Amino acid sequence: MNKTKILINQLKDYKNYLKERRNFSYNTINAYIKDICDLLYFINKDKKINDFTLINYHHIRKYVVFLKQERYADRTIARKISSFRVFFKYLIQQELINSNPAEYVQIPKIKKGLPDFLFFEEVIKLIDSFKENKPIIKRNQAIVELLYGTGMRVTELSSLNVDDINLDDDIIKVMGKGSKERIIPFSKPAKTAIYNYLKYREQVPRANYHQSILSKALFINCIGKRLSPRSIRRMINKYMQLAHLNKKISPHVFRHTFATHLLNGGADLRSVQELLGHESLSTTQIYTHITKDKLIKTYKNSIPRK
Repeated sequence: MNKTKILINQLKDYKNYLKERRNFSYNTINAYIKDICDLLYFINKDKKINDFTLINYHHIRKYVVFLKQERYADRTIARKISSFRVFFKYLIQQELINSNPAEYVQIPKIKKGLPDFLFFEEVIKLIDSFKENKPIIKRNQAIVELLYGTGMRVTELSSLNVDDINLDDDIIKVMGKGSKERIIPFSKPAKTAIYNYLKYREQVPRANYHQSILSKALFINCIGKRLSPRSIRRMINKYMQLAHLNKKISPHVFRHTFATHLLNGGADLRSVQELLGHESLSTTQIYTHITKDKLIKTYKNSIPRK
């Protein structure tokens, strides 16, 4: 078997390992595989090494220096190093190498920035911009109401099926990271928006595509296929402009907004963690900054002795 086939088979086995043993999502698996391929390409181009088992600490360190010179974000570099560590740990388990060459490669310190979010008035202004009584507008409003009302990720929303929605009990079944299922309640406005969309769902595709509508996907596009996360991002920014909100946001901002508004409304951190599907409570704690700001503002406005 030639070297190329060996590399391909190793990557296939690693991909299965990430899926079956680590329960990583489709997007995470693809990112990890790309990270490893990019590393090998760089080393092969520099040192003519085309074998994962011959990669050492100095090769990886030189690649990290190259990434910094190319002005990759610290967060991206940190993710790549973490990806390398997982891969070489896997090779150790397969008894293909004896030590992890990425173990002592220094990960950049990530500055924890405060998450962007929308104020309640901005959310209302955005939702009010869905004025036209067209099937595709009904779909778009349901998307925004769900993103804001449940805090789910855009990939989770794109993957929703019609059967995942329970309009009787006002709950939705979401398949999160690592194929972990969670149940999220949704509000009356979200329920109304979903109900109105479902009445017109089959009219969303153009007339000549009505026969090819994907029956199980909740949100479909103009040719009857599942609506992609990229299309959802484009749609949101279009309506941000129509609502005259001078912000370019990602769907993930609705997740930040959902968590921030819940905490400001008195929800406890553990409940928000469950709703977001975070494994660690520390991940959820980043949203408490807004709550603290509100507490300080309330204190300053309320204290008798100023």
